[in-house]
Amino acid sequence: MLALDVMRTSFSTIKPGAPLLDAVRLLLETGQRGLPVLDGSGALIGVISEGDFLHRRELGVHWPEGFWLEWLLSREEGRLVRERTRALSVDAVMSRKPVCVDECATVDEIVVEMDKHQISQVMVLRGMRVVGIVGRVQLITALERILARSEGN
Repeated sequence: MLALDVMRTSFSTIKPGAPLLDAVRLLLETGQRGLPVLDGSGALIGVISEGDFLHRRELGVHWPEGFWLEWLLSREEGRLVRERTRALSVDAVMSRKPVCVDECATVDEIVVEMDKHQISQVMVLRGMRVVGIVGRVQLITALERILARSEGN
């Protein structure tokens, strides 16, 4: 089975300059785990997902153990991690290196990527364009179809 056999083809996207509140609302309205972030030409430049919202000061979440050292030493794409947690626009919070697969990737390859990166979905590309999303729900749906067919035989 390939990505194009199981991918979700109806999904919402967002622009990098959009307010963070728009991304939160879109995630809630659509039930997506993450939103592809597309530039003006429609090319994928990032993804903003549920995990990007976990350590927000607005929620009163404390910084993880050892965070002070990470804060002192690490920079992500030239930004301090702490700055990301206070930002109010999509481009400041999004992951700039989304995990992607080609539409002809096998389900096995998709699961390997999801396991390797500890993520719940991957973007499916045709060239530089996002044509689908494969997440856990799509994989479980494919499993259900297979089990139902075998039960019917």
